[in-house]
Amino acid sequence: MELEAPMADILATLGLDLYDLEFTGGTLLVTVRREGGVDVDTVAAASRALSLWLDENDPIESRYTLEVSSPGLERRLRTPRHFASAVGEVVTLREHRADAPTRRLEGPLREATETTVTLEDAEAGLVTVPLDQIERARTVFHWGPTPRPATTGSSKKGT
Repeated sequence: MELEAPMADILATLGLDLYDLEFTGGTLLVTVRREGGVDVDTVAAASRALSLWLDENDPIESRYTLEVSSPGLERRLRTPRHFASAVGEVVTLREHRADAPTRRLEGPLREATETTVTLEDAEAGLVTVPLDQIERARTVFHWGPTPRPATTGSSKKGT
């Protein structure tokens, strides 16, 4: 049974989008999001609604654990849709290259198609990477302003 469409419909009734769905190691990982973020109560409601549907329809024959979460500030990117939703954001990725060492790239994501992503790396410049060569990728969240450098020297105290 196909899970993505019915789960997306259930989540839509809660005002959520299905960001990712993955079955790995006996765990059904469901990642949800919505504009403005997702709170704990909403994740709990999504978990209850999906669990009820899974119990009624029994689409997975083996034992599994349902895990529902939000993608977080630094969300994983693995599908063309994920990359398309991150255009304009800073991303980091590891590119596996058959003819050269694996390299890490980081910079604003400029374009995403069904088969490639293009980002602007500080050292390599504008780089287009085939999706099937991406080992892993995620968005990058920068925490606040860059701290000022520490000053050196002695401080004077008043007399």
